Amino acid sequence: MRICAPAVAALGVALAGCGTGTGSSGQATVWVTRDRGAHVMHVEKVPAGLTALQGLDRVADLKTRYGGRYVRAVDGVAEHGSSSWFYYVNGYLADQGSAEYRLRDGDMEWWDFRAWRDPLQDAVVVGAFPEPLRHGYGGKRRATVVLSTRAALGKRIAKLVGGSMATTAPADANVVAIVPHPAELFSASLRRPGAGSPVRFVLAPAFASRLAVQPRLARFRYSVP
Repeated sequence: MRICAPAVAALGVALAGCGTGTGSSGQATVWVTRDRGAHVMHVEKVPAGLTALQGLDRVADLKTRYGGRYVRAVDGVAEHGSSSWFYYVNGYLADQGSAEYRLRDGDMEWWDFRAWRDPLQDAVVVGAFPEPLRHGYGGKRRATVVLSTRAALGKRIAKLVGGSMATTAPADANVVAIVPHPAELFSASLRRPGAGSPVRFVLAPAFASRLAVQPRLARFRYSVP
């Protein structure tokens, strides 16, 4: 099976590199989970400025392949069949090798071991919310607009994500849409392909009300059915 470069990056590829990580200040967070976030293995802080691979190496025992370019196992959990390690940054399925991506202050690096059919499925997930709305990807943050007919609720969500209320969404903006009777209580999608692209979150009003009080309500989840 041929896998394109962004998919290879998401599958834990770590291009060789040993930077000291002294170029940034602050902290990033590293999560390690299994089965689409169902089982949490690690939640730890690491210095900003490290690569994603260095961040993972700080918190877990790694085994690699291809001269250290590919993360094969974490804490003894090794790829097999169609199950592999994928990594996300601020909710985006990463499109860079883990030794290339440099962690910024506030970044959320998330490694999840899961089965897959298409390596590019689940290109953005809700589990890091309010990311990527607050810190973006690769140090670049997009404007966020909240679309809601419920002004008070929309304003609460806009404050949470550092966005603003609007009636329409510019093409380059992130969108949080609060809509009645969505297919899922909380879901995420890309408005166009690629990590760092604008995202669209869709929320049911009742779940949005809960999320405004408990921003971590969807933590480690790909979506909320």
